Formats: sequence, C-alpha cells, structure tokens
Amino acid sequence: MKPSRLLGKLPALLAATTLLLGTPVMAAKGKDAAGLGHDYRTFHADGHIAYGKIGDSYTADLVMYLAGNQFMVMEELIRDFQKKNPDIKTIYVETIPPGQILKGQILKGQILKQGIIDGQKTAQNPDLFASVNLGHLKKLAKKGLMHDYMIYTHNKLELMVAKGNPKGIKGPEDLGRDDLVQSHPNPLTEGIFKFYGAQMLKDLGLYDKVTGGAKCKSCWAVPGKTWFTSPHHRETPYRIEKGEADVGIVWTTEVKHAQAQGRPVEGVSIPAPYNMQHKVGYAIGTLATGRNPHNAERYPAYLGTPEAQAIYAKYGFLKATDSELKLKPLNN
Repeated sequence: MKPSRLLGKLPALLAATTLLLGTPVMAAKGKDAAGLGHDYRTFHADGHIAYGKIGDSYTADLVMYLAGNQFMVMEELIRDFQKKNPDIKTIYVETIPPGQILKGQILKGQILKQGIIDGQKTAQNPDLFASVNLGHLKKLAKKGLMHDYMIYTHNKLELMVAKGNPKGIKGPEDLGRDDLVQSHPNPLTEGIFKFYGAQMLKDLGLYDKVTGGAKCKSCWAVPGKTWFTSPHHRETPYRIEKGEADVGIVWTTEVKHAQAQGRPVEGVSIPAPYNMQHKVGYAIGTLATGRNPHNAERYPAYLGTPEAQAIYAKYGFLKATDSELKLKPLNN
C-alpha cells in the first residue's frame, strides 16, 4: 500500500480510540503521540511545552478546545498571553477540528459524551470552546452551557498546488478540469468542506463533477480523481508533495504555514465570494461548567488586543472588526 493511502486510512481505522475529527493516535511518544505534535499541548509559564498530557485537561489553570486549523498560531499566541497573565501557570490547548469536538466530547448529557484520547479520558468541561461554525456554540447555549460569544478572526479558502504550479491552475473554475487529481477535506467531519468548500463548488456548478455526490472520508469520492481526506491539513500537502494530487481546497493559512515549513507547495487565490471570507468567522465563548471562569474571561479579552490580532495576521488570518471583538449574547 502506498504511504499516502495508508496515511489516509489511519484516521478511519483509529476513530474509535481518538477524540474528535479522526486525529490519529500514534504509538510513539512525545510530539508524535500528541497528534503529530500540535493537537494536545500544555503550555507552562516557564516556557516548557508538554505534548499529549491529556490529564492536564482536568488540572490546568486554563483549558481550551479550539478549531484545529489555528494550530500554527497557538505557541506564539499563548506565550504572549501568559506574559500578560503570569499567574496563569498552565494552559492546556486542544486544537482539533470543531465538528469532531462536538461529536466526541462537547454535547451529550452534561457535555455530549466522554472523549477518549490515546486511551485516556479527557475533561468534558473546558473553560473555552472555539469553532468556525457559530452553530456549534449555539448548540451549547441551548443546553445552558454557554451564554456569550465573540468573533476574533477570519479565514478564507485557497487552492494548494505544487511549487511552481506545474498544472497551471488559475482558479477554482479549474477544479472542473479532467486532467487534475484532487485532494479535498471530507464532507462528513471537516467543516471547511461541509460548510464552505461544498458551497463554493455548488456556486461554481462543479459539486457533482468534483465529488460524485460521495459522503465519505479517507476515500476516493471519484475513483482516481478526487480523494476525500480525514485530517486535510496533513493529508493534502503530503499527497501534493508525493505527486499523488495536483490540487486541494485548504485554508489560506495552511498554505502559508506549509510554505513557512519549507514544503514544496504554493497557493492559488480564490476570489470573493467563492473564497467564503464573508462567512468564515472564528467564534469563541466560555463554558458555564469550566473550572477556571476568571482565567477564561481574560482570554477573549486578550484576543481583542492589537497584539493578539497582529499575531493571527502574521499567520495569514484576517483581523476581526472592533464590533466583532465585543461579546454578544448567544440567542438560543
């Protein structure tokens, strides 16, 4: 089996023992065991970062579960936050795609159901939760678990291609070409496609051709032509690097992050309104059941500062407006 095919199947094979959007549980220690290094991190005030310490979700001074596609920002962001709030000694951060957070641990009974990561139970009462889908927060509000929210940054869709753009892809209309092998987020568990990528393809009249109407993950939606990933921010650049895909729908921030790592990829811009920039807002709110309400309140306030907004912008995110950076009630 080709390495990329095996990588693509891992999340599906291990879904029963992972917490959310199919992040693979690895046998290795340290970063590898912690969702390839960035999914489960504990930030200590002395600068130390612990990976995969799931038990810290029960004991840290601040616990947050966030939309996974901002993983690249968190180290610099949390460091700056801790400098401004030195009494918050430990911060546990899970950056995992939001649809699976809700399915895996946020909303059943007290908070959906018990999440399991690498055989360890994870706390069901984080202090903060953030998603690119405001509807997720509204579901929490309906259960009395969240009352207010704010939009703190934005993102947009982009096409990832190999460095040099050897296929000469000019824009999203080219996804209708017959000579391209495509790698896209799956429509079942990845919000980027479920809520945004699919809509873009429908607006372009390309949805049926590109997807074949398939609803699956780690699968060929159109045999030999369109692969649906599980964790797209890992699989799509990998497949493009290996010459197994020509193009994939990703967040613009993921192109920038891959290039910062020196990976041989580049981006092709998607014009508005197809890039969905007008719809993609990251929403955050505090959980009523969280252990650290005072610490939790300080984090959204920090996100509204020029320093925090500049850090997000550095990684390709789009700044929120002053109005968006104010807490608003969740109307449930």
